[in-house]
Amino acid sequence: MNALQINAEIYRNLGIIAEDESSLMKAMKYVRKLAEKWQNDPTRMSKEEYFAMLDRSKAQAERGEGRIFTNKEDMHAWLDSL
Repeated sequence: MNALQINAEIYRNLGIIAEDESSLMKAMKYVRKLAEKWQNDPTRMSKEEYFAMLDRSKAQAERGEGRIFTNKEDMHAWLDSL
């Protein structure tokens, strides 16, 4: 289901409950909670920020600043040390 179909489904369902003010209030409160959670997500980043992070990581790897693990145990030991 793509964004256009999802949008249409949301509006279709809102049309069904439109005559019941109580149901509309519940829907509004739930949508508001979802929007606030999404806006306040500290892990959320813009497309530009994401690609800038990738560019920084690539530059670090090119400078040899990355870590290389030859086996899983070494990798797990390093992760556990964080």
